[in-house]
Amino acid sequence: MAALRWLTPRRRSATARSVLAGEASAEAARKSAQSAPDTSAPDTDAEVEFPVHGDDRAAAFFDLDNTVMQGAAIFHFGRGLYKRKFFETRDLARFAWQQAYFRLAGLEDPEHMQDARDSALSIVKGHRVSELKSIGEEIYDEYMAERIWPGTRALAQAHLDAGQKVWLVTAAPVEIAQVIARRLGLTGALGTVAESIGGVYTGKLVGEPLHGPAKAEAVRALATAECLDLTRCAAYSDSHNDIPMLSLVGHPYAINPDSKLRKHARELEWRLRDYRTGRKAAKVGIPAAAGVGAVAGGTAAAIALHRRRR
Repeated sequence: MAALRWLTPRRRSATARSVLAGEASAEAARKSAQSAPDTSAPDTDAEVEFPVHGDDRAAAFFDLDNTVMQGAAIFHFGRGLYKRKFFETRDLARFAWQQAYFRLAGLEDPEHMQDARDSALSIVKGHRVSELKSIGEEIYDEYMAERIWPGTRALAQAHLDAGQKVWLVTAAPVEIAQVIARRLGLTGALGTVAESIGGVYTGKLVGEPLHGPAKAEAVRALATAECLDLTRCAAYSDSHNDIPMLSLVGHPYAINPDSKLRKHARELEWRLRDYRTGRKAAKVGIPAAAGVGAVAGGTAAAIALHRRRR
């Protein structure tokens, strides 16, 4: 924390929360990955210049909402909770409006996302973590599985086939993020960590939502713990809010980018791919697997969730 001394108290507090959120998420992700058996087998027949086969100091980091999956995971989760009578119709209307806004705008509005997270925290307060984990599996099948972008999933599979670890990085609750990562055969997930005591949610967060700078802090913390070389890693996102994360790695990709990220990516000659329109990506080193359809994930992984206990 010594490096934060030059900041004003207000900025220091915000930065400290981002660091705390990032470190908590990285710890949860590592515990999840360590419990998963390594059953992946590299595809020795693939001729792909990038990712580099066998480079174990490289990894890939994928944003979730509108990058890997159409829409926002937190909204689909809310629909599933409503179906199970966790909250009232008026709350569903708010979730529906937020989802419609997200899909029409094609970007993350901080106020809408914060409102959705606050709603979710209030809804799960007092419920057991194990209950939400089980429900998350059901909600994935009901609302999320059919919304996975085949092209982005193929990109992730290319890294797995090269023998590299692949992580989701999202502001969604880490429990939901880990369900999605496991279903896709990925290594694990960095997500927002909700506080729980005795296996019951308190309605509070550990640090802050894993959004913007906090994502970058989480990736940095995980890279240090995993002995990764970030200059050899790749990151994928649709949102300009993730520019801090994308700027950390040597291979940043703009996937289904919003207007600000598209402009930024073009200026810096980052790789571009838009699966919403089918138009060709800029020819600046897109992996050959980018045009491939969905590839079923084949790695079974156990989920070990981080818990903050007093």
